[in-house]
Amino acid sequence: MSRLRIMLRAGTLAALAGALVWLWLPGRHGREQAALSEFPLPAGPFVALTFDDGPRAGTTPVLLDGLNQRGVHATFFVVGENVEGNEELLVRMEREGHQIGLHTFHHRSLAEVNAADFYREVDTLRDALRGLLDQQDFMLRPPYGMITPSNRARAGAPIILWSVDPEDWSDQDTARQLSVILDTTEDGAIILLHDIYPSSVETALQAVDALMAQGYKFVTVEELFALRGQQPECGQEYRKLPPPE
Repeated sequence: MSRLRIMLRAGTLAALAGALVWLWLPGRHGREQAALSEFPLPAGPFVALTFDDGPRAGTTPVLLDGLNQRGVHATFFVVGENVEGNEELLVRMEREGHQIGLHTFHHRSLAEVNAADFYREVDTLRDALRGLLDQQDFMLRPPYGMITPSNRARAGAPIILWSVDPEDWSDQDTARQLSVILDTTEDGAIILLHDIYPSSVETALQAVDALMAQGYKFVTVEELFALRGQQPECGQEYRKLPPPE
């Protein structure tokens, strides 16, 4: 159950009860996979809300409370330095149905590290999360969205970038950030925010309310892959997952 992440959310993903058996299982490709075409998939539009750089004790719980109240699941790309002392927050994320991913241990650019440093940054965090969570496989978001071809090949995970970026780190202007999100979000978008700023938490919750009012359904990144009938591949970069033409 923990690896299949079967999210049966009323009115949104109930039709995926069988289809989500197909979800990403790196290194286990010999397992049988159900054909998505055999299952009736719910209608979109869908969007994946993602957060970088946390968890942070002062802001992440407020965000989790707000997402829980709205029945929304998100994807959190965490920094290894923030794991110690926040273990319960990470367990809560998993328990409440959120996806957890890698954002390196020290938030170092993966465009500037050699092989040994890459493994220290990525595998050290991967091992820490495996020791804490039921989840064993984690998608990777490189800091600043930068990574060399050689480090992509070392990733051992799909590389998740983004298509909507309000640059919430640059100011505390929730109104401006919200405007960017609403102007640039489309079906299959991956939204980038940070759960370490109070203003970003407010932006996220306002964006959820506004996009849900427009008919958007919020899913984790791996759920978005399943809904699009795609299997994420290790070392490949993904910025969005639009519906098939």
